[in-house]
Amino acid sequence: MIDHTLLKPDATPDQIARLCQEAREYGFAAVCVNPCNVRQCSELLWGSGVKVCSVVGFPLGANLPEVKAYETERAIWDGAHEIDMVLNIGALKGGDYALVQRDIEAVTRVCRRSGVQSKVIIEAALLTDEEKIKACTLAKAAKADYVKTSTGFGPGGATVHDVELMRRVVGPEMGVKAAGGIRSLEEAKSMIKAGATRIGASASVKIMHEAKEVAA
Repeated sequence: MIDHTLLKPDATPDQIARLCQEAREYGFAAVCVNPCNVRQCSELLWGSGVKVCSVVGFPLGANLPEVKAYETERAIWDGAHEIDMVLNIGALKGGDYALVQRDIEAVTRVCRRSGVQSKVIIEAALLTDEEKIKACTLAKAAKADYVKTSTGFGPGGATVHDVELMRRVVGPEMGVKAAGGIRSLEEAKSMIKAGATRIGASASVKIMHEAKEVAA
């Protein structure tokens, strides 16, 4: 249930190759990478069972819906199995909910057509609880598969409070991905206990080593 993540702007092809090698070795659910790395990951992970996840509108969410739709189409063409999109945070905080839903639907429509899972990043650290509830409600209405806490590039990462709140709003039929700042087994377990069904982390290998030590 871990998305092995490398979204740094200076990630090199060698680092991406290592990410894929580690994902194969540890059996992670997916690698989560920038769009420019999707094709390399798709080739390296072919036949492994590890999915390739690409980000869209990342990390600010400020792209136009049409641009996010194209990003989604291109990532899927290059081999992405999952799309993590950042919603229009400014529109949400400004109360333009019709635009936010249209923005999300621009991505989820393409994903559903292609049999690809979609996750909506709400960047919880920038939102009030009321705004988080609205963001999750809009993601659910737009038929997204998951809501996700954070990009990892905002002012804060995943918190137990946010995961619990998001789980309450979307109910059991949607996934909740906790991402951003999860660096230990204990932190990952606390997110799962709060309702997360997927963990996004760059410290995935460290978390797996800690899990093996506990199991030994």
